[in-house]
Amino acid sequence: MMEHEGKFQFAIDRGGTFTDIYARCPGGKVRVMKLLSVDPANYPDAPREGIRRILEEETGIQMPANHPIDGRYIDWIRMGTTVATNALLERKGERMALLINKGFRDLLFIGNQARPKIFDLEILTPDVLYEEVMEVDCRVVPALPGQCLLMGLGHGEWSNWRHATGTTGEKLLVCQELNEDTLRKDLIVLKEKGINSIAVVLAHSYMYPEHEEAVGRVARQVGFNHVSLSHQVMPMVRIVPRGFTACADAYLTPHIHKYINGFSGGFKDNLVGVNVLFMQSDGGLTCMDTFSGSHAILSGPAGGVVGYAVTTYKKETDLPVIGFDMGGTSTDVSRFAGDYEHVFESTTAGVTIQAPQLDVNTVAAGGGSMLFFRSGLFVVGPESAGAHPGPVCYRKGGPLTVTDANLCLGRLLPEYFPKIFGPSENEPLDKAATIEAFYKLTEEINNFLSTQPDGKTKPAMTAEDVAMGFIHVANEAMCRPIRALTQAKGYDTNHHVLACFGGAGGQHACSIARALGMGTVFVHKYAGILSAYGMALADVVHEAQEPCAKVYEPESFLYLDERLTVLEKQCEVELEKQGFKPEHIHTEAYLHLRYEGTDCALMCTANPSSKSETACKHGDFQKTFLQRYQREFGFTIQGRVIVVDDIRVRGIGKSLVQTDSPVPAAEGPPRVDKEVDVYFESGYHHASVYILGDLHAGHEIPGPAIIMDNLSTVLVEPDCTAFITSRGDIKIVIGSGELRRIGTELDAIHLSIFSHRFMSIAEQMGRVLQRTTISTNIKERLDFSCALFGPDGGLVSNAPHIPVHLGSMQEAVQYQMRSLEGGFQEGDVILTNHPAAGGSHLPDLTVITPVFYKSERKPVFFVASRGHHADIGGITPGSMPPHSKSLTEEGASFKSFYLVKQGLFNEAELVQALKAPGMVPGSSGTRNLQDNLSDLKAQIAANHKGISLVLELIDAYGLDVVQAYMRHIQTNAEVAVRDMLREIGTKVHQRSGVSELEAEDFLDDGSPIRLKISIDIQQGTAVCDFSGTGYELWGNCNAPRAITLSALIYCLRCMVGHDVPLNQGCLNPVRVTIPKGSLLHPSDTAAVVGGNVLTSQRIVDVVLKAFEVCAASQGCMNNVTFGEEKWGYYETVAGGAGAGPSWHGHSGIHTHMTNTRITDAEILERRYPVILRHFSLRPNSGGSGRYRGGDGVVRELLFRRHIMLSVLTERRVFHPYGMKGGSPGERGLNLIMKSDGRIISLGSKTAIATEPGDIFRLLTPGGGGYGCPNVMTSAEEDTSQKKQPLSIERGSVYEYHRAQESV
Repeated sequence: MMEHEGKFQFAIDRGGTFTDIYARCPGGKVRVMKLLSVDPANYPDAPREGIRRILEEETGIQMPANHPIDGRYIDWIRMGTTVATNALLERKGERMALLINKGFRDLLFIGNQARPKIFDLEILTPDVLYEEVMEVDCRVVPALPGQCLLMGLGHGEWSNWRHATGTTGEKLLVCQELNEDTLRKDLIVLKEKGINSIAVVLAHSYMYPEHEEAVGRVARQVGFNHVSLSHQVMPMVRIVPRGFTACADAYLTPHIHKYINGFSGGFKDNLVGVNVLFMQSDGGLTCMDTFSGSHAILSGPAGGVVGYAVTTYKKETDLPVIGFDMGGTSTDVSRFAGDYEHVFESTTAGVTIQAPQLDVNTVAAGGGSMLFFRSGLFVVGPESAGAHPGPVCYRKGGPLTVTDANLCLGRLLPEYFPKIFGPSENEPLDKAATIEAFYKLTEEINNFLSTQPDGKTKPAMTAEDVAMGFIHVANEAMCRPIRALTQAKGYDTNHHVLACFGGAGGQHACSIARALGMGTVFVHKYAGILSAYGMALADVVHEAQEPCAKVYEPESFLYLDERLTVLEKQCEVELEKQGFKPEHIHTEAYLHLRYEGTDCALMCTANPSSKSETACKHGDFQKTFLQRYQREFGFTIQGRVIVVDDIRVRGIGKSLVQTDSPVPAAEGPPRVDKEVDVYFESGYHHASVYILGDLHAGHEIPGPAIIMDNLSTVLVEPDCTAFITSRGDIKIVIGSGELRRIGTELDAIHLSIFSHRFMSIAEQMGRVLQRTTISTNIKERLDFSCALFGPDGGLVSNAPHIPVHLGSMQEAVQYQMRSLEGGFQEGDVILTNHPAAGGSHLPDLTVITPVFYKSERKPVFFVASRGHHADIGGITPGSMPPHSKSLTEEGASFKSFYLVKQGLFNEAELVQALKAPGMVPGSSGTRNLQDNLSDLKAQIAANHKGISLVLELIDAYGLDVVQAYMRHIQTNAEVAVRDMLREIGTKVHQRSGVSELEAEDFLDDGSPIRLKISIDIQQGTAVCDFSGTGYELWGNCNAPRAITLSALIYCLRCMVGHDVPLNQGCLNPVRVTIPKGSLLHPSDTAAVVGGNVLTSQRIVDVVLKAFEVCAASQGCMNNVTFGEEKWGYYETVAGGAGAGPSWHGHSGIHTHMTNTRITDAEILERRYPVILRHFSLRPNSGGSGRYRGGDGVVRELLFRRHIMLSVLTERRVFHPYGMKGGSPGERGLNLIMKSDGRIISLGSKTAIATEPGDIFRLLTPGGGGYGCPNVMTSAEEDTSQKKQPLSIERGSVYEYHRAQESV
């Protein structure tokens, strides 16, 4: 698409706060402008107003603001907009309804059943987008030829099921035909409620669209204005994310089109003849008629990625580029190395969307991030001051923020900012107010520090010290996602350059690049509006995609080539319609490939140069897949079939827009505008201020310096040098800088920084483990933890925060120290999983490695990784039998096994130990030996990564300093728990005159768990005494001591109410007494698998009951296992959450010690011979009260062949308790409904052989209610029901952390 001479071209990024405009005028002149996105007193629409002002100023023709603009002057308009994202965040989209299969009305409400924040007792999830739900009575399931025995029974409803073939070639069964007359009547009723937009989401419609198409046809006949059919919006497997995507489309697309119509209505002839394009989430432009909600979420940030990709990579550097876009409320991080990196499923504002999106990782850290000092810790965000009231310096009564810290340090210069602040928006930044607020905070910090050991002898902090400390902490918080983004894909962070843009990024770029080991920073001259500039450089994109179920093999190549050719033609036709000539159209073919039996699919381009037997006409997709798999995961799976999930073509219409021309060469030294004082680590420095417009190619500017333009401030730090490039951009070469030597005494700033660094070590260990492991549980379900421990075995940092692992890994390390009497040598690696040795249950294998440093004879740290292995032997596949009576029936056990001794891997002894359970009658050795060996080697590799990072930290700061800060961080957690215990103890004493708490609850067999808590208010300590708890059980609900400690740490963290480092310090103020021989301290041979997944929940119930925090949640994980000899399936199922003093319990959610995601219904039915007949909330199962308990769920599975079913559940006898007059929640119920009409109650724990046609009906418990109905609780007297703002975080790093906390 060629440029049109003599007309104006506009590229616009309409952001949440500002609208940025880049305009190329006739003759090549460039104009840039920044306007408030919302300013109703001055204009109705910011993009239109920016266009009007530039046209009026450049043409000299009067264009009144209230008159339509003459579009004849305009060649094209390209726009990115946050309209869709804001509507999603604020829930201000179109009123819409969801149409879904009968039995699934709550499927999207339940979602994946995991709660977003594991330590929040008040579970807040984003509202669903739909206003109404209408169930449609039709159903299709995969036929599973050879696996389904229903059709051969000769009776029952299935004898009338119709055979069909899906678009993927898979055989299907139509269980229930669609009745269009009933549908029409229901739709008319729905339409009368004022709903005009609907999303239609039917199971397996991605490969059987007929029912959705029929529903869509009837809906349009009835008069619905907008109909989103899920198979058209995104034809990919998995009904929940596809359903979310269809709902987002129905919710946002009408809203977007209203905005587009309003925008175009401000021009004569509604912009007819003007090429108007909108940026999509995938980094490509599309015409405004096809711009849809589900593809608009990253419309603005995508422009920034295109901007730095086109202007930096292969122009200024050959290294891969990290994009760093720091704005007011958040920071976007991305990567470019020649190809745009896409993800195909991402969550924004609680809505999971299946659509190609650039992998832009948004973290809640920006210029507006608020600053806190909590229990001796400097904390930045995630709360943001936003645009209103904004930072203190905005003159609207806002809080201290990162922007204020930069202003206090002289890094922002008010005289260069427009006077747009204050209530009347006509005043400058208020530096005096910022400094005053920092003085006040500094006084508070110094008062706290003076109460600490040696606090009186240490010099007081200055306001500049405090501001600088917050800058350091903010930088470290932003470095963590950059490390995660690069290392997750197998790249070294320091082999990148940093492309910095956005309003706030220039002040932090040098520090962040240095912290990450990068040598170069690029700041484009349009860095303040780079997203808008990126729109001008972007190509037009049209994509076509369809599902597939073929194996990638020569027999499939003809089919794959044919389908790719068809999709290529579709893209070419659509782009030609938009005016592109064939020579300017380029297509890219992709196959979505995965190994059979795994969920980890990679979208792969072809390797065109390969002529091997694995290449089809479009190229060798397998070679690309294997290369990426090796790089990202560290191995490939020999002999495993590769499956094609989707076929995709990306059509690109090249825009042929030229980047800006070179700037004049420098003829003398750069002109200094003024001199200022700027605060750095070593104090105030004189810094020269330069105006970017005065600088020319070749100018060299040594730091410290500040480079100003109208759009951003760039700080060149000491030991860094800025160079002006040929196009007028800024290249900063980063010097090594001086590492400030710090002592072992407590420094509050470095306390926060070391907290981040220790957590980063655990996180990076986890990344290596996830990349190099082979099993589904660890690689895809992310059921693992990695941790760092001190020389005493005390926990320092742990990631992710899986509740059941929190305290138990520390017990495992300290057991080895006692057992081996400190006899560790360098190169030793210990394997353990025994409950008596700090284990949780046998499938969780823990690998421990001591860390030695130089001449130190004893370990200076320990690192450990714990992973859930799919099988380690025992009486049932999966090593989680519901009816085990002794530990030997649950699989192989290790107390202190040398996995590696002096560098040698003891494979022979390991194999023997893993096969040992097969010596027990009725039991088996491990059923997945090779997976066990591979995963253990991956755990060793993860520990090795941890060791290298620990040694790197010690080399930088010194062993004494690193160990000192380890202790300081543990002390900080201890202080937080002591403060909490004092607060709770005081409340209890005021209420009852004593400071003792007691509680009791029961397992379903009647065994009591008793707890007495004695709080010393003055010391902030507590004794937790479980005396009176029932005896060891003849069953598997015994819980090892480590489980009780994990449950206690979890409860303490929940009650603290804000982030604290979770480490040994949390338990230091708590002394735990557990009677030996009880079910919480069983013998070495006791069965424990139920203790990990059931008793752990009851311990939490008892602790929270004693503290009277909230009513009981469902108190169960509802463990369901079914399968045959060669396959097995395991799931845990959600229930109701308990209500609290100011909140209703959440329904259909996992609580407390588990947060496992549920397998998507379509995946379940595609892989296993079962049909999910029903999955919805269980009405009125939550207890009543001032605040209601959450409802449990109803889940029905129809078995299609002879299958062994095992259930391991609780709360089938005793109700989840209510609190303060609230009613208890309903108990759970496990039923088998036989095909002959009989209904059989299974009880809490059993194994049963089912027959084809049997239905398992699971009713999970509800949560207890809180408070008497209509009686105000004490918490309400000072707090109103709060609504948590939706998270702005997103991207692959965010998805990884969400998945980690969903196990």
